[in-house]
Amino acid sequence: MVATEQYNQYSNEERLGLIKASLDSIYNKEDASLAYDSVCRLIEGYQKKILSQPYVLSEKDVILITYGDQIFHEGETALATLSRFLDEYVQDCINSVHILPFYPYSSDDGFSIVDYKGVCPLKGSWRDIQTLSQNHRLMFDGVINHMSQLSPWFEKFLANDPEYYNFFTELDPSLDLTAVVRPRTTPVLTEFTDDEGKMRNIWTTFSADQVDLNYANYKVLIKLLDVLLFYVEKGASLLRLDAIAFIWKEIGTTCVHLPQTHELIQLMREVIHAVAPEVIIITETNVPHDENISYFGKGDDEAQMVYNFALPPLLAFSILEGNTTKLTAWAESLELPSDKVCFFNFTASHDGVGVRAVSEILDTKELNFLVDSCEAHGGLVSYRTVGEEKSPYELNCSYIDILTDPKEEDTLRLKRMILSQAVVLAMPGVPGIYFHSLVGSQSYYEAVRKTRRNRTINREKLNFDNIKEALEEEGSLRKTLFKRYKQLISIRINEPCFDPFSKFEFLTLSKEIFAVKHYDKEGSEYIVALHNFRNEEVEVDLSSYVDEPLRDIISHQVFDKALFTMQPYDILWLKKLNILQN
Repeated sequence: MVATEQYNQYSNEERLGLIKASLDSIYNKEDASLAYDSVCRLIEGYQKKILSQPYVLSEKDVILITYGDQIFHEGETALATLSRFLDEYVQDCINSVHILPFYPYSSDDGFSIVDYKGVCPLKGSWRDIQTLSQNHRLMFDGVINHMSQLSPWFEKFLANDPEYYNFFTELDPSLDLTAVVRPRTTPVLTEFTDDEGKMRNIWTTFSADQVDLNYANYKVLIKLLDVLLFYVEKGASLLRLDAIAFIWKEIGTTCVHLPQTHELIQLMREVIHAVAPEVIIITETNVPHDENISYFGKGDDEAQMVYNFALPPLLAFSILEGNTTKLTAWAESLELPSDKVCFFNFTASHDGVGVRAVSEILDTKELNFLVDSCEAHGGLVSYRTVGEEKSPYELNCSYIDILTDPKEEDTLRLKRMILSQAVVLAMPGVPGIYFHSLVGSQSYYEAVRKTRRNRTINREKLNFDNIKEALEEEGSLRKTLFKRYKQLISIRINEPCFDPFSKFEFLTLSKEIFAVKHYDKEGSEYIVALHNFRNEEVEVDLSSYVDEPLRDIISHQVFDKALFTMQPYDILWLKKLNILQN
């Protein structure tokens, strides 16, 4: 369990020393000195406006991932409708909400930001955000690698405003950029014409509408630190650093995971914690697993949570194969650098299911099987450029449709989907639940036809009245899945063994069973979570791991013996019987 005091491990003087050291390692002496003075003023200013509120992460923390306009109703703002849905349907089991970028934007459903400090009028206002924060802890997005070409900052850059000189990464197009790691198939550089008619070639990692900021200019860093602190002032308990791996550019390198990138994250953490030490920093880095976990740093200096990007594709592959061998072997390799950090576990999000994280876990045949299965179920595949070749980057499909063909019986679809979500709830760390997974949404092809962007297949906006009717319709896929999902969440949040920082081990039982054993912080209690990945009965032998009667905390069934049978796609969360009786 992580207390605020563990985050707030430095005195103010020590923290300022760390900030100064980071700046000195990134910038030249003059710029580092100017940056340090600016950072100190920022910290002092926000300390007067922000009341730090100690908080302890626990098993009760579950994060819903949603757009601010995910659900709408005539006569009220989208954020107000979202708040109403949360209060009516999940207030009893979900305490935190990741509101995907709700700022004014020009494309990419919010990830091309025009104004970092505004709220998109079509979604609501800061008052709506404040209302949401009264009943839920909030995660804000720090989309600080890039911003919209329509932003005032970029417009002033193109107008050659001295204040915004060198604010964006401009390069000579003749430079060799072949070493740069690409998450897309689009060019690295995009041409823009400034107010004097001069052609400017600007770095655009993700799209022509998303221009990359230049952190080699310390003034950019100061601006974005101000943005992050502003989010904390506005109620952010967690800050998600979007696409942070790409933030520093250096010609001749891959321009991903550079030392300056890690130094900047350490700096951001210390600046934020100088004001609010309880704020959680979470990094979003859709890259191979070993690279991804580097953002834990030493365990006390970078992200407190890291997206567990290998989990979604590995989980889907294992369910489709009915074989947990790869998943268990990977899970057994999971290590954390300290008891102050944990994984953010999820299966689906506003993006697709990224496959880069399993590039060194699944072989080519296995990856092709996953890609082919997605396409066979009506899903799409997005690619990135690797040298002169294209390589699968992510699967674009609702998660339930990745696991099963939409034409299959709802009974099978529900069992596989609930199984996948139960694994996420049982994994060590904090679970993240995408809105569409919670309510059983399927792939939304109409959006793709309209936008011609694969990712919109899993970004449908829902009418409040329609979703309410579906969630109340007896026997419907949405209601059945939603009810079962909520049941599992409600059980999880009341079991201390699921504390995100508790001790755990993965058990190797058979190729059909995925098993994880959690201990409470005293080590006196445990839960053995078992998940059958086969559509058939499987015998389980726990005799090597337990020697006492157990009870399933889901069904309340008692198991007097360590040898028993699990039903197809069955889920058992087993706890010592004597503890339950006490």
